[in-house]
Amino acid sequence: MIHYKSVMKRYFIIVILSLINIAAIQAQNITFTISAPNSTVEGGQIQVKYILKVVGNASNPSSPELNENIKGFEVVYGPAYSQSRSTTIINGNASSESNWIFTYTMIATAQGTFTIPAASIKIDGQNYKSNTAQVTVLPPDKDAKNNQKGGRPVQETTSSSTAANINPKDAFVRAIFSKTKVAEQEALVVTFRFYTVLNVREADKVEFPEFEGFITEDFELPSNRQWRLENFNGKNYQVIDIKKTLLFPQRSGKITIPSGKLDIIFAVKSGQVSDRFFGTYDVMSEVKRSLKTTPVTVDIEALHSGKPLNFSGAVGTFNFNSTISDTEVKANEAVTIKLDISGTGNLKLIKNPTIQFPTDMETYDPKVNNNFRLTENGLTGTRSIEYMFIPRYPGEYTIPPIEFDYYDIKEKKYKRLTTPPYNLKVDKDPNAGKNNSATSYMNQREVQVEQDIRYLKTNDYKFRRSSDFFIGSLANILWYLIPLILFIICSVIYRNQIKANADVIRMRTKKANKVASKRLKLAKKYLDTHNKDNFYKEVLRAVWGYLSDKLTIPVSDLNRENVESELTKYGAGEELINMYINILDTCEFAHYSPASGSNEAMDKTYSETVAAIDKMEKIIKKQL
Repeated sequence: MIHYKSVMKRYFIIVILSLINIAAIQAQNITFTISAPNSTVEGGQIQVKYILKVVGNASNPSSPELNENIKGFEVVYGPAYSQSRSTTIINGNASSESNWIFTYTMIATAQGTFTIPAASIKIDGQNYKSNTAQVTVLPPDKDAKNNQKGGRPVQETTSSSTAANINPKDAFVRAIFSKTKVAEQEALVVTFRFYTVLNVREADKVEFPEFEGFITEDFELPSNRQWRLENFNGKNYQVIDIKKTLLFPQRSGKITIPSGKLDIIFAVKSGQVSDRFFGTYDVMSEVKRSLKTTPVTVDIEALHSGKPLNFSGAVGTFNFNSTISDTEVKANEAVTIKLDISGTGNLKLIKNPTIQFPTDMETYDPKVNNNFRLTENGLTGTRSIEYMFIPRYPGEYTIPPIEFDYYDIKEKKYKRLTTPPYNLKVDKDPNAGKNNSATSYMNQREVQVEQDIRYLKTNDYKFRRSSDFFIGSLANILWYLIPLILFIICSVIYRNQIKANADVIRMRTKKANKVASKRLKLAKKYLDTHNKDNFYKEVLRAVWGYLSDKLTIPVSDLNRENVESELTKYGAGEELINMYINILDTCEFAHYSPASGSNEAMDKTYSETVAAIDKMEKIIKKQL
């Protein structure tokens, strides 16, 4: 008996431990995924990361098992291992999350599109397998210079653009059409893609062309989309899609899509500056350029002759089905016929099929439900149309077949789809009176006849002399004279404004103080937040920009020597000139020296800059 109890106790403990292990396994949420760039250049290095995420408690995993013979790539290092763990407590319930990242460094050895294989990993006795990733390997630039990376020669893209001259091949925007010869109502896709090898600061303004003659549907691009590499005309560019639109041409003939416009601010080399501590270095300036797409002509072919009389305007490939809610009902009960048009094409532009309802039936406007998504070939999904009607009187009725005519874009011909007829049996409404079937529904409605006789107007009338005319009166003369005087005044003001804006040098000089003040306000914000790098950078831009506008010398041509000589011509004294030189030296030294730049020094620099600009403005006002 004692032996039996001990055995039962042992089994009970084993069952409890098993349940605990099962609960622990169920509490875990384990994912194992791959992260890799979508493109690279032949000879370039990429990092492929296998990420293991565990929600709950788990032991340390084993190293991933990866086949190192990967087509198109050579594994040169890995896996590099990193781990992070976090714990959160919500309403007294603690949960932990662990992340392990295994990084492999690979070199692309061939051109093409290759698959990075899945890796397997073992944790807590269970095997997990990751997904795969595709990487496109592009050819190197035909005119790029060689650089040594990872012991292998890699070609890097170079740029010859400067602040004064942006090479059109270094940055441009294209309107890429999926096809330029289509049939009327046939879908085509246009993608606006930006190409660049320059450093982009921001997009200032985007203007897309008007697609006259087309119905458009915009694709929803991901908000977190990233730059990718693309080889175009033998050169590798960083590209990003700005807009992607689905077009449905509404008429035949040739339609030219005008240019789209994109304003971009680049950071490019504007010159060189000599520094007593760091020697000569490049000065980067922000340059704004307007990029335009090339107009594209789309040839639209008219649909073939022989268009059916009830053509719905549908172009594509479709299926047609119908259902009815019930075929045996009582009078005054609602019946619904649902039509489903599914397929790919101009689903949103299709006219609703017509149903020939029998007389003495009350019909309602159809209810349309669209459930489709945008694809390269058009709208794909289902258009559902529900027709509700109410038979008012008993009897047997027949709803004839419903026809749907469309143009098959693949076979280039019209097709007709039909539904079967519906036989409807209507019984007497038990809640209706004896006259349920005596007269027609229309005859039971009350008819209100509008009165056709109107009474004569009996109100008082106002009379005026026949000799009173508006033409030639003072009011008539002022009606023409006042707009003429206003037009002359506006013309004089407008011409004076044009002359003032035409003097570019004068406008730059006039606005120099305002531009410098805006940059100093931004520098003051960085000063208040103790952001040293951005503070000195903005002060330096404010001083160089102010001197460039006042002295009418491009920033790329400014240096300490011509600044001193030009300020002397303006009548600036040696003290003011030394103030500007000291400000420039202080800012450049502080910007490139992380250890320098206390709060007191930043305050002093800001005060001296404001004072120097004020003194310069006073000297210029005395000369005017």
